[in-house]
Order: sequence, then structure tokens, then C-alpha cells
Amino acid sequence: MSHAYQQMIFVNLATEDVAASRKFFTELGYTINPRFSGDDCACVVISDTIVTMLLGKKRYADFTGKEIADSTRTSEVLLCLSAESREKVDAMIDRAVAAGGTVSGETQDHGHMYGRSFDDLDGHSWEIVWMDPAAVES
Repeated sequence: MSHAYQQMIFVNLATEDVAASRKFFTELGYTINPRFSGDDCACVVISDTIVTMLLGKKRYADFTGKEIADSTRTSEVLLCLSAESREKVDAMIDRAVAAGGTVSGETQDHGHMYGRSFDDLDGHSWEIVWMDPAAVES
């Protein structure tokens, strides 16, 4: 029996402080894969198919010839993760703030879709969104 290929995404983000970022994402409830982590990087497992690589800026520079964005002043990417419910959206934002993140943007409540955002310790913007399954299917 063959298994369907599951494409993965590896989101690579530059960080000022790998240890602090590792702690932040652990406090959000994610795990760190030690096999792909070290002093200059942390492999954050978000799901079976989503991994965030938190790379110290020197290590990040090894992968690009471009200037590294100052994510506290400019937006280089908007990262959006789904949540199971409105309550899970709020719980994740609460955990992010408790871990040192900041709420960003306004709460988006469209009835069938509910979302809130936070910036992590380096200013990367994360949106957590719930969508009513019935609205998605129709």
C-alpha cells in the first residue's frame, strides 16, 4: 500500500536570540526537534507538515545574499495558521502575549471567520484564524 506524499513547508525566520525564540515557541505549545536544532538554530514543529526554522542572523545569512529584513520595522511575510475554534484563536494569542509577544492588528470577526494576530519576539507577524467548516464547504 503506497502512502500519499505530504508536501511540507519549512518557514525559515531570522532571529536575534535563538534561545529566547525557542523558549517563546515552546511556551506557545510547540515542540523543538533536537535533531535539527543547535546553538544557532531551532527547529519548531508546528504540525506534521509545517516546520519553522528559527535561525540566528549569521546562520540565516548563509542561505541568502539579500539583506535581512528588520522585522520589527518592515513586514517581510505574514504567517497564518488555522485554529480549531474561536476559543483556540484567543488562547493562542493569550499564550503569545504571556510569552512576550505583542498583539498586532485588529481582531477580524466576519461571523464565519475569526482571526487575531501577534508579533513574535523578532517582530514576525503571525495570524491565527478559525473558519466555520460549513462556510468553507459551501
